[in-house]
Amino acid sequence: MMLKMSLETEQRKNLFDEEKIRAQAELSLTAPTVHITDDAAPYSVGTRHDFYSNGDYWWPNPDTADGLPYVRRDGESNPGNFNSHRMILRRMRTHVARLASAYVLSGQEEYAAKAVLFLQEFFLDDATRMNPHLRYAQAIPGVSEGRGIGIIDTLHLIDVPMAAVALRSSAAMTDEMMGGLRQWFAEYLHWMSTHPNGLEEMNEANNHSVCWFVQAAAFAYFTDNAEMLDFCRQQYKHRLLPGQMDADGSFPLELKRTKPYGYSCFILDNMVTLCSLLSTPEDNLWTYELPDGRGIRKGLHYLYPYLLDKTAWPYPPDIEHDEAWPAGMSFLLFAGLALENNEYVNLWRSLEQDPEDVEVRRNMAIREPLLWLL
Repeated sequence: MMLKMSLETEQRKNLFDEEKIRAQAELSLTAPTVHITDDAAPYSVGTRHDFYSNGDYWWPNPDTADGLPYVRRDGESNPGNFNSHRMILRRMRTHVARLASAYVLSGQEEYAAKAVLFLQEFFLDDATRMNPHLRYAQAIPGVSEGRGIGIIDTLHLIDVPMAAVALRSSAAMTDEMMGGLRQWFAEYLHWMSTHPNGLEEMNEANNHSVCWFVQAAAFAYFTDNAEMLDFCRQQYKHRLLPGQMDADGSFPLELKRTKPYGYSCFILDNMVTLCSLLSTPEDNLWTYELPDGRGIRKGLHYLYPYLLDKTAWPYPPDIEHDEAWPAGMSFLLFAGLALENNEYVNLWRSLEQDPEDVEVRRNMAIREPLLWLL
């Protein structure tokens, strides 16, 4: 049983801007539904129902006439890469999460009905559904048709199970609909935990493996997969934490990147999400520590001063989008509530929770933290 941080109605009102949530949901009510089939990827070897993306930091080869094979420039995103399926998936997630949040706060069925319509057409309808795999994610022209690290592209889907659970009381969320969604996520979880691309991503050494486990835990929670939840819990304790966190609470593999600040925020956000998803009354990861004291509290203790005062950051600035950090990522709220630390909650409230910068938005997996606190 997941250790939920449920909030009473008055607590929600104090933490969340209900007027803003309703206003955003009103925009989603009139927004067209989106589907993976809305845009075909010209270099994909899959079908219109198969997700496709290109690796961010890969560019045409300047030494060849056709630009192939692409070459890597770490930290420099190529604006010419195919990015449409990522944006479609994220728009669907954002609309669904906003509508579900507004439904929770208001009980108005129109919000739930539109959210369910987005889900129905994106995941279940034969004409428009996305197939539950990522064989062709983060492909590199001239190099690879799809790679394991592409599985990070569905990180934003973790909001969807929480939204679906929040919509259970709506007449629009029928048993058939809920069953179809659970089947889709069960199939995707099976693919990512058995296909070579999925296993490769699971065994990555840096933030990619953390994000694999965040997705696996969220989808296992939604599909009642206790075995996978226990596997994720044990991997957090015995591989992710000892393998990635340094003695001071930093994450050295992220500090070596060309965007050390953004990646440090990103990995801590996802490690905290794992604590939120996997903690139980019997096995509380919020308080778990290795014999040398490493644990999520140490990670928070390391980064918190640099979130308060970024000018004290002792590493080079990020090569791109440095000025847009920090942001109001959900890890500050979740950790503040779980560890009863009001300083974290207050910092979350003071930072921009809906930033405009595309890079920061891409690195914020959870769009509506309210859904995680029900």
